[in-house]
Amino acid sequence: MDFNVKKLASGAGLFFTRAVQFTEEKLGQAEKTELDAHFENLMSRADCTKNWTEKIYRQTEVLLQPNPSARIEEFLYEKLDRKAPSRITNGELLGQYMQDAAREFGPGTPYGSTLTTVGECERRLGAAERDFLQTSTISFLSPLRNFLEGDWKTISKERRLLENLRLDLDACKARLKKAKLSEAKAAMAPDFQETRPRNYVLSASASALWSEEVEKAEHELRVAQTEFDRQAEVTRLLLEGISSTHVNHLRCLHEFVEAQAAFYKQCHFHMQELQKELGRLPNAFALNSGQSMVAAGTAAEDISSPVEKETLKIEEVQAPATGTRKAKVLYDYDAADSSELSLLADELITVYTVPGMDSDWLIGERGNQKGKVPVTYLELLS
Repeated sequence: MDFNVKKLASGAGLFFTRAVQFTEEKLGQAEKTELDAHFENLMSRADCTKNWTEKIYRQTEVLLQPNPSARIEEFLYEKLDRKAPSRITNGELLGQYMQDAAREFGPGTPYGSTLTTVGECERRLGAAERDFLQTSTISFLSPLRNFLEGDWKTISKERRLLENLRLDLDACKARLKKAKLSEAKAAMAPDFQETRPRNYVLSASASALWSEEVEKAEHELRVAQTEFDRQAEVTRLLLEGISSTHVNHLRCLHEFVEAQAAFYKQCHFHMQELQKELGRLPNAFALNSGQSMVAAGTAAEDISSPVEKETLKIEEVQAPATGTRKAKVLYDYDAADSSELSLLADELITVYTVPGMDSDWLIGERGNQKGKVPVTYLELLS
């Protein structure tokens, strides 16, 4: 118990000494040991690295998981050292809802079959997003978090220790300076006319006492200087390691960009395939409608336009004198049969409509080639 009390009293005294030194420095009443310019630059660079790494880490979290409640849940699971449950992505959930709706509406209906097709694509997009989130978390977020929670905490701890040792060093310098001034005053020769012989003995005793104080202060200063120099070297090595941190974060950034590029490329591929499938759906509907009308024996088949029949004779379709337009092809399109025209992305073709033709289709011409083209694959130009 006595040891704990002594240790507590010693710690309180040390804290008080540092507080006094810090306050006097702020008031301009005490000298402060300045670090060299290189060391100051290292600390400034480390602070800058910490601040921007923290901002990039937080914003990347928002990018990968916009839902703040989900982020808090993941944070709690991480602090509890438990594995977070697998979470379905929004794309996968949307795709599931679309496919469930398609089963309710009937997969054989135009709306139902389209919902099934789009829902499957959304599920693939959601699965790609989940893979991207996992890859980005491992290759980019984790290294940034390891730096903030590991390396930076170590650097901060050593810097605080260095600052405390600097305060101790400057306090020792102040005590030594004060002891030397008191010793000089005690060693001054007394006035022989006004001073009694007894004062000579007191003056000699005070001078010896202050000499001992000077020697003690000098010893404490040497010890404080040694500890400060040792801690400064340790802190310097840690701060110089920030360069290695930049190299590591650069590699992680490249991996994040590669994962992001692969994700968007995969999404683009899925959407192109979806566009092709949707482009074929109107033609299938027209075909089914034509077969139904034949089976019913109605007169609508006799008055329908030649363009809507199953066997469309493209060579008989003539371009109108007016009403033709230029169109830019947005995506590649493979013709399903001889009545359609295959397209290449970014090419320009001439398009026009034919009376009675489905609004989802146009007649396209490219040189001597002619055929039906889906409107969803075109950008009409003025």
